[in-house]
Amino acid sequence: MRLVPLTAAHEDAILAFETVNRDYFAASVPDRGDDYFAAYPDRHAALLDYQRAGTDRFHVVMTDDGTVAGRVNVTLIANGEAELGYRIGRDFAGRGVATEAVRQVCLLARDEYGLVRLRAAATMDNPGSRTVLLRNGFALGAETTLSGRPGHWFARSLR
Repeated sequence: MRLVPLTAAHEDAILAFETVNRDYFAASVPDRGDDYFAAYPDRHAALLDYQRAGTDRFHVVMTDDGTVAGRVNVTLIANGEAELGYRIGRDFAGRGVATEAVRQVCLLARDEYGLVRLRAAATMDNPGSRTVLLRNGFALGAETTLSGRPGHWFARSLR
């Protein structure tokens, strides 16, 4: 497994990954809605614009054979802090892929992006994501609601 920065060349592969895993993701995170898929080319271009502007960093989790296994995003970068988000496809769940991808992004966030703190949110009914965060040194924080679902914020110092 390797983590690579999102590029224009990933557009079709990411759309296919999101489409194939849509129902799987919707079971534990809010669904992105039909418009997300219908207008994905515009969305992909916008992500690349955010990345060029330095407000966000998007990563693709690739297998050794070039299959998209997931995504890890560092968004809302400001004042040395950012928000972490990730999703791993159904075929790669439960294999430690998310834990390793988040570990790698934490190192990138500190060493290449100059960040000192990451925060992430996970719903209470998503024990896999909560475990990934805890395994990567994130501390449980305040309660929150994510698209009407109860959850928690988590935070990690990168110092």
